[in-house]
Amino acid sequence: MTDGKLPAPMDINLERQMRRLYKLSIYRRWLFIVSCWLSLGLFGLWGLRESIALGLEHFTWALVRYSVIFSPIPSLCVGFCVSVTVAALVWQSRNILFGFSPQHRKRLEVQVMKIRTMGKRHPLWKQVCQ
Repeated sequence: MTDGKLPAPMDINLERQMRRLYKLSIYRRWLFIVSCWLSLGLFGLWGLRESIALGLEHFTWALVRYSVIFSPIPSLCVGFCVSVTVAALVWQSRNILFGFSPQHRKRLEVQVMKIRTMGKRHPLWKQVCQ
């Protein structure tokens, strides 16, 4: 702002479409997380049911280690579901608290412009541009 020029006002329509695309990405992300929990998570929890029951009575870190070593597939399933959930929560919290980074904002803008140029042929056009 040292040259005395004000930044060009952003297209209000573009801003609204970027918000819609961001909301759509949140919905898709949480749909993926719920489907992971309903498939992999339930499989993993079912495989670890005996360890969980024992852990509810007498929790020790040795029990956690034993469960991971002797039930690796269910442990990986539950670990994947937990890590994806935590990653989504951190990502969404960062966006709520600090706003979008300039790179993320530019990425959304490029995606919206790509959707606009393809028009009705793009699968997200109806949700984003109408």
